[in-house]
Amino acid sequence: MDDVDLVFRALADPTRRALLDELFARDGQTLVSLTARHDMTRIAVAKHLKILEDAGLIVSRRRGREKLHYLNPVPIRLVHDRWVSKYTEQWAAGLAGLKHELEDQMEKVFEIYIRTTPERLWEAITDPVIRTKYQFGASIESDWSAGSPYRLGHPAAERPLVEGENLVVERPNRLVQTMRALWGPDAERAGTSRVTWEIEPVGDSCRLTVVHDQLPPDAPAELYGGWPMILSGLKTWLETGETLTTPGSLMYQ
Repeated sequence: MDDVDLVFRALADPTRRALLDELFARDGQTLVSLTARHDMTRIAVAKHLKILEDAGLIVSRRRGREKLHYLNPVPIRLVHDRWVSKYTEQWAAGLAGLKHELEDQMEKVFEIYIRTTPERLWEAITDPVIRTKYQFGASIESDWSAGSPYRLGHPAAERPLVEGENLVVERPNRLVQTMRALWGPDAERAGTSRVTWEIEPVGDSCRLTVVHDQLPPDAPAELYGGWPMILSGLKTWLETGETLTTPGSLMYQ
C-alpha cells in the first residue's frame, strides 16, 4: 500500500474525518481532549489516531508528560496536486483560506517524507537557487552561521518578503529561525514568529518536520497556509527534478 492509498484509507472513515476536523478547529490536542468529544473509548480513538498518523495526516509531539496531536495537511496537498488540481481551475486552491484562533500562541506542525539524503535536503533549504524552485520563485540569502541574519526575496518584489535570524544551525539536521513576514500589512502586523526545520534520515529517505510556532492567536492564515505548497514543491523537485505550478508560484509573475 503506497502513501496515497494510506491517505485515502484514512479519510474513508467518518470518525477519522471528524478527528481531523477537531484538530483543524483546535490544533495540538491530547488523546483525552479528543476522546471527550466522541462517544468512544480512549482505545478506539487511539486506534483511529494511529491510522491517521501512519498516513501522515497528523503528527504527534511530546510536551512534558502530554502527547499532543497536530493536523498535518501536507499529504492532502499532495493528493490535491496529483488528483485534483489538474481537473480544476488553477486558482481554485487559493480560494480556500485557513483561519483559526486559539487562546494562546499558535503552533503549526508539518511533516513530509522525501526520498533524498540529509545533505541534499539541507542544500535545498539553504541554497538560494534551489529555493526558487519550490518557494514561489523566492531566493534566500545568508551565511548560515548561528546568529546570522537571512533574507527571502524575489526579483519582482521591491523589498524582502521575509527576514529573520538563524538561531540554531546544525547542518544537516536542524535549523531554527525567527521569521518576520514583510510581504503585506496583515503579515507584517503579526510580528516575529519561529520556524524549525528538523531532518531525520529514515531508510533511503528523510523525514522533514517543519514547526511554525510563536504565532500570535490572531495570525493571518497567509503566514502559515503556504507551507503545504512549499513542502509539496520541495518533495517534487528533489525526487523528480520538476517544479509544481501552484497559485503561490504565480504570485510575483
